[in-house]
Amino acid sequence: MYKKSRLAFNNAKEKIPGGVNSPVRAFKSVNSSPIFFKKGIGSKMIDIDDNEYIDCISSWGPLIFGHCNNEIIKSVNEAVINGATFGACTPIETEMADKIIEYVPSIEKVRMVNSGTEATMSAIRLARGFSKKELIIKFSGNYHGHGDSFLIKAGSGAFTLGLPDSPGVTKNTAKDTLTAEFNNLDSVEKLFIENSKNIAAVIVEPIAGNMGLVIPEKGFLEGLRNLCDTYNSVLIFDEVMTGFRVSKGGAQELYGVNPDITTLGKIIGGGLPVGAYGGKKDIMDMLAPEGPVYQAGTLSGNPLAMSAGLTTLKMLDKNIYLKLEEISNKIQAGWEKNIKETNTNACVSRVGSMMTLFFTNKKSIRNYNDALECNTTMYAKYFKLMLDMGIYLPPSQYESLFLSSVMTENDIEKLISSNKKALEILKNE
Repeated sequence: MYKKSRLAFNNAKEKIPGGVNSPVRAFKSVNSSPIFFKKGIGSKMIDIDDNEYIDCISSWGPLIFGHCNNEIIKSVNEAVINGATFGACTPIETEMADKIIEYVPSIEKVRMVNSGTEATMSAIRLARGFSKKELIIKFSGNYHGHGDSFLIKAGSGAFTLGLPDSPGVTKNTAKDTLTAEFNNLDSVEKLFIENSKNIAAVIVEPIAGNMGLVIPEKGFLEGLRNLCDTYNSVLIFDEVMTGFRVSKGGAQELYGVNPDITTLGKIIGGGLPVGAYGGKKDIMDMLAPEGPVYQAGTLSGNPLAMSAGLTTLKMLDKNIYLKLEEISNKIQAGWEKNIKETNTNACVSRVGSMMTLFFTNKKSIRNYNDALECNTTMYAKYFKLMLDMGIYLPPSQYESLFLSSVMTENDIEKLISSNKKALEILKNE
């Protein structure tokens, strides 16, 4: 069933570290071998063995309109005819900026970059330059890309100075990052009290998507806003995943909390590599050439990514989000019914078209420690069962599904029936 994929993986391992260009693709978390794909159309992906799958990842978020949307393809084709990149200014960059500012409540100016990681790295440098402070607070279980400042673990507790979480990250870099607990304002306040004059920024996924989907509890985001205001620190929302995904204005529109800086990615590239960060005018004007904080990029704002992203943003309207909610709600309701009927220790967490099924005896997951207690062995078995039934899920318990607006009623029914069959098999093992 996966013969060609296995051969392709063996070949890739000879030339590419681990055989992959991003670690989660190696399928190690699900004790399996990765699938290699050749085509995507609508809600489906086809692998090199000609197996077809319902895609529940949407390239980790960007493909809100599914694979090979005609309008997006048309815009990219028209752009590439005139030049893929100039390393110079083009009007479409300003058009993209206009659209982002129109949609996102807190953004007055925006700078385009080439990835979510580049956006978050640049955002914390800007926050430090603006505040003239050095320390950053992040949260256990939040992921902000592979920048050195973010690959930090919590040390001996949530209130301690960070330690490097990867070889190659220096202790001097790690000491400038403090780690708090998601959905725990007390842990954040304690760090502020202990370092009251030197915290430049708090960076948070307003809806966590990298320990599985974890929803912010009532008052958590508002509390972060208040603490940053009290201590004159910058609040950064990492909306690389949630921006334009959970609503047109992202999580900040959904929860009514405005950050000082927002990082974006995924959907604003329409499937092409992209990132952005934006915020209040007085903060953004600290960037070179206007101000002293340096950041640059040869391919930033390139016409292909801007064309695909702008076309995507223009297609977003109220009906798209209503459709996504209808699709996602049906799948969640079906899966929760299956969980109850099969008496499985599991729960489903969802905001809009982002969703995670956790194998746990808890009613909900509220932080990283809760997530770590999930049954990853069970998830690995579940993943493989669903894969064999033509459902492509995240190859890790700690990732979110990203559902697309092109999923059909047949897709929904298959997702629900396959889920029930998989849970029944697991129960009878």
